[in-house]
Amino acid sequence: MSYSVGQVSGFAGITVRTLHHYDKAGLLSPSDRSPAGYRLYSDADLSRLQQILFYRELGFPLDEIATILEDPQANALDHLRARHRLLNDQISKLQRLVEVAEQAMEVQQTGVELSPEERFEVFGEVTFDLTYATQAHLKWQHRESYQRSMARAAEHSKEDWAKIMAEAADWHLRLTAAFDAGEPADGERAMDLAEEHRQHIARWFTPCPTDVHGRIADGFVTDPRAFALAVPPTEQRPGLAPYLRTAVHANAVRRSPADDA
Repeated sequence: MSYSVGQVSGFAGITVRTLHHYDKAGLLSPSDRSPAGYRLYSDADLSRLQQILFYRELGFPLDEIATILEDPQANALDHLRARHRLLNDQISKLQRLVEVAEQAMEVQQTGVELSPEERFEVFGEVTFDLTYATQAHLKWQHRESYQRSMARAAEHSKEDWAKIMAEAADWHLRLTAAFDAGEPADGERAMDLAEEHRQHIARWFTPCPTDVHGRIADGFVTDPRAFALAVPPTEQRPGLAPYLRTAVHANAVRRSPADDA
């Protein structure tokens, strides 16, 4: 039997335009034509179309489908295995994105309670990378110190944040000055600046023992987004993050555990 384009479109649930596209691409050409020149599809054509739609549903590109169908030596099972792996990877990524979206919604319900205008007025160029904030939330959300820090941040007023940013601006100005002057990272001046940073965290967010401060400083070196929260990118220098980390660890060595309060 032969079937018109309209009939095949109805059978397969695809548009006539799609069938024309498959024809032009050489993927599925009708076996016959009517006396008036209209396309006519055979049962074999419908069987081929069924295969095409099967592979399309799995996300195969048309050129790969053509290879599978036209090459007698093509191993369809190998193609399917590869697609299976890809689909599983995509599923895992989508599941992760769902988790991140859910956690991001939770993050938005905590933290700094300022309007967008107030955020810009207070923070200026210091912006918070949502992916970094979300990853931190996913990693530390069950830690009491993280929960306490987020709760403290949520309590700060616009005036509090203005003070926090002023303190931070003065601090990183003096930090870069010490670095530019060639002060040793394990010298008194650098260690004093590291201690100021530790006290700043403790005063405004959460208790910050020297071991915790050391882990924070390690993050400055491994993740530029973390360091950007301490020193704005426009004021950073090559080597400044390792310099600060060394100063933080040197400061920890010179202090006794009783000084960690």
